Amino acid sequence: MMETRTPPAVLSELAEGEERRWDAFVAAHPEAGFYHRAGWKSVIERSFDHRCHFLQVTRGSELRGVLPLVHVKSPLFGDALIATAFCVGGGAVALDAAALTLLLERAEELAVALDVDRLELRAPAPEREGWFDRTGLHVGFVRSLDPDPDVDFANLRRKQRNMVRKGEKYGMTSRIDEDVDRFFDIYSTSVHHLGTPVYARKFFVELQRVFADSCDVLTVERDGRAVATVLSFYHEATVLACFAGSLPGEMRHGANDFMYHALMRHAVLDRKCRKFDFGRSKVGSGHADFKRHWGFEAEPLRYGYWLPSGEPPPEVNPRNPKYRMFIEAWRRLPLGLTRLIGPPIARQIG
Repeated sequence: MMETRTPPAVLSELAEGEERRWDAFVAAHPEAGFYHRAGWKSVIERSFDHRCHFLQVTRGSELRGVLPLVHVKSPLFGDALIATAFCVGGGAVALDAAALTLLLERAEELAVALDVDRLELRAPAPEREGWFDRTGLHVGFVRSLDPDPDVDFANLRRKQRNMVRKGEKYGMTSRIDEDVDRFFDIYSTSVHHLGTPVYARKFFVELQRVFADSCDVLTVERDGRAVATVLSFYHEATVLACFAGSLPGEMRHGANDFMYHALMRHAVLDRKCRKFDFGRSKVGSGHADFKRHWGFEAEPLRYGYWLPSGEPPPEVNPRNPKYRMFIEAWRRLPLGLTRLIGPPIARQIG
């Protein structure tokens, strides 16, 4: 009787036509999420012109592990390999230790060959020599949704319920947009008000195109005018509220609270979701406080780093005065100018 040999493990990069197998692996793996999906390769390469290295390990025809890496080149912020850049999650996921080791070894080799400053995972550092965890900069917010959205509303703090009712009093309504036109107008205005460069409109067009049924835009209207909007993703019965904004002055009318309440109802009733992912926020920020007021508990996010130099990653303080100076200066620029010069800067902030 001939002995059956186990096929060797093979490391390669995701090729055209292999996306369905990759996404099936991501959907089945308990540690993988939306930001591991193959579509991010197309979105990032077409939107930002960054080279992606979506690593995979196969054994025969079976996929055993994946690691989606993005090479972000930036004269302002340094070169990096990030899993997954422009996302809040990522990292290596595998079915066995051997596949995981192959992925991490290749990632480290790439970091050296590409002469990047750092290799970064949007996930905890692996238990491997030379890797370091960084915590204390960001927190994430995820909680369950009740099958009855009225129960979720009743469980809100009184202030949040009153703000939602305030939006209703002002005649606010919500609808799902078919494109990103109104979204981009509001979102770019909102981030300008916050002092942040905006991504190119093409990025959001690509998100809708590539992720199609897993992505939608909910827009809030008042007196026939769009005043707030949120672009969300849907993955494994979870809604991920990723990009949101409102026009300056509309928060006092309850626009943000009304919008997230409408999104929760839409996610439960129309998308059959059972979890709400509010995304990440900087520790101690107003955004983090807003999410806590909505009944979400902050969970510290751990990101793993490996530097070719062998040194630990430098400490970055988001409250550094030089960042505050940049924010204030950006706010004073004309909105039209920020829409023009913002995208070349934002593409460097992976």
